[in-house]
Amino acid sequence: MNDKLLLHTRTVGPWGANAFALICPRTSESVLIDPGGDPDQLAEMLADSKPTAILVTHSHPDHIGALPRMQQRLKVPVMAHRGDPTRPAQIAADRWLADCERVEIGRHWLSVRHTPGHCADQVCFLLGDSRRAIVGDTIFEGGPGKTWSSSDFRTTLVTLSEKILSWHDDTICHPGHGPSFRLGDLRGAIESFVRTDHGEFFGDATWGMQ
Repeated sequence: MNDKLLLHTRTVGPWGANAFALICPRTSESVLIDPGGDPDQLAEMLADSKPTAILVTHSHPDHIGALPRMQQRLKVPVMAHRGDPTRPAQIAADRWLADCERVEIGRHWLSVRHTPGHCADQVCFLLGDSRRAIVGDTIFEGGPGKTWSSSDFRTTLVTLSEKILSWHDDTICHPGHGPSFRLGDLRGAIESFVRTDHGEFFGDATWGMQ
């Protein structure tokens, strides 16, 4: 029997965000990640499992559009990062997550990584039983997540250099939009991107931009 966490994905909501269900194959306990829309599709991913929590990579509307309905439907705690402690939290969480904290899923666990830049409360979830990561809008195959100020973009560069590039090349990243990818296939492009002087840039970025 394959004892790794089962990973189910659906593209949901008007912005085409990826939602995920992780299920422990031995206990059938599960978590839902990023309920962006389409509650019936989200429920299908969790079919025959025992949901224990809803996790949020970040609080942008395309990732939490169905959160109130799924809270009501599943009656499980919501877990998210608070973000900037000097500002009001963007969602009401039952458990605030911290960098490097663990979240149990049956006999397995996730490790939380705070990866700000795209937004202050952005996190990634590393699957403790394999080299897989749910990365939200931190990083995509074509570039990092969009930023809205030069300060946020500089934070993204720090996140990439100090956190993302510390992961193993074989890490399979599952982003908040679009296809999954192997980190090692992008390592050279990311390293070059981080070394480049981008001045006061912010906005949509691609790995090859100069």
